[in-house]
Amino acid sequence: MHTKRFLWVALAITLATSTQAKDIRIGMVGLDTSHVTAFTRVLNDKTDKNHVAGAQMVAAVKDSSPDIESSYTRVEKYTTELTGKWGVKLYPTVAELCQHVDAVMIENVDGRPHLKHAIDVIKAGKPLYIDKPLAGTLEDCVKIYQLAKEHKVPVFSSSSLRYAKNTQAARAGDYGKVLRCETFSPAHLEPHHPDLFWYGIHGVESLFTVMGPGCVSVKRGTTDDGKIEVTGTWKDGRVGIFREGKGYGGTAKGTKGEGPVGVYDGYAPLVVEAIKMFQSGKVPVDSRETIELFAFMAAADESKRRDGKRINKFYYIVCREVPDIVRKLSDLEQTVW
Repeated sequence: MHTKRFLWVALAITLATSTQAKDIRIGMVGLDTSHVTAFTRVLNDKTDKNHVAGAQMVAAVKDSSPDIESSYTRVEKYTTELTGKWGVKLYPTVAELCQHVDAVMIENVDGRPHLKHAIDVIKAGKPLYIDKPLAGTLEDCVKIYQLAKEHKVPVFSSSSLRYAKNTQAARAGDYGKVLRCETFSPAHLEPHHPDLFWYGIHGVESLFTVMGPGCVSVKRGTTDDGKIEVTGTWKDGRVGIFREGKGYGGTAKGTKGEGPVGVYDGYAPLVVEAIKMFQSGKVPVDSRETIELFAFMAAADESKRRDGKRINKFYYIVCREVPDIVRKLSDLEQTVW
């Protein structure tokens, strides 16, 4: 009788442990963007209509940038909500945070500290999601993925716009092979970042989600009303265009028809993909595609500096200061360029 009772107790403990193990403990770095509260809400609030199961936000490092107003003026507000409403525990350093979590999300609105934080996370062996922008420069973007490759740590970065339903449908082939895609989004500028890294990345992410990698030239101009317009030509002759605009959207034209792309469908689909990666270790977006879309944006700035000249083989041009890193990423070179 005692033996049977012991077995039941042992089974109950095992089941309880298994259930708890399913909830991945996430740590967050950088508390100066609305994303930190939005992501925490969909993870921690089981009553939220967009609740994503399988993980909990449990810890954070408060970090912000003193030279970006939208960072230092918001960090206290979001930190208070995380600690007061959601019970998130603060740690003084990323290295210490990593001792108490299973995975990390870097959320600083400023891309410049992302490399520094990513180094600590990757060396700790924790799977990592990095919110947009991946980094403050293309050089740092490449360094992050190189470090992840060396340490065999899954790293993923994306705008939430990638996971809009109609954008994913276009990528899946609903319109056949896409021959031309035009997307638009706001493109507010921030002086410490390349022009499109700060906000135009949303529309560029939609563009590359639909078109895929393979862009070989970039030319930047302006629309009739003076807004940013960047045209990319893919190696098979297809054309992708990003324009600065109000709201989010676009159109994909393919061999089987055309339709809308680039809308905003909320944060939950992105969080789902991050949690899947934390659970499986499988990165949902190839690093080569992410590197290329950042190279596209960096090349747009290079074209601007050259008075709108078309930039060919732009990856090498915009990476001219980091040739050693480029050479190390031979898989990137072969696939993208």
